[in-house]
Amino acid sequence: MSNPAITPELSRETLPGTFPGDLGIELTEISDELVRGRMAADRRHLHPGGYVHGGAWTAFADTIAAWGTMRRLPEGHQFTTVELKMNVFAAAVDGDVCDGLGIPLHVGRRTQVWEVRVHVRERLAANFICTQMVLEPKPA
Repeated sequence: MSNPAITPELSRETLPGTFPGDLGIELTEISDELVRGRMAADRRHLHPGGYVHGGAWTAFADTIAAWGTMRRLPEGHQFTTVELKMNVFAAAVDGDVCDGLGIPLHVGRRTQVWEVRVHVRERLAANFICTQMVLEPKPA
């Protein structure tokens, strides 16, 4: 299954006014094989110590995985994240740009598993893995 209507252009139309949109998350490439995105860190992403908050890292990576999942859903189906794991290896600060690359590790009938690697400059800064549960269409 593939839905070619799930594109970076669609994300630019639908993300404003949503949580990922308010964080400035941008999706730059969406295909059946991968999703790329970026998040330029600024004050809204930081904890009081001045570094990117764990929730911002997670929201960024989960958004990349979500758009990849949507691209691979059967028509009429939805999904929800049922498990996630985030490891952060390097700090990011105001002015850093986080670049994410998401790839599907498993695309099944009932679940999808996605890995997102986040780089800051050339350094691997974080790794995220999540399981998405595919939801059947609601009965009419």
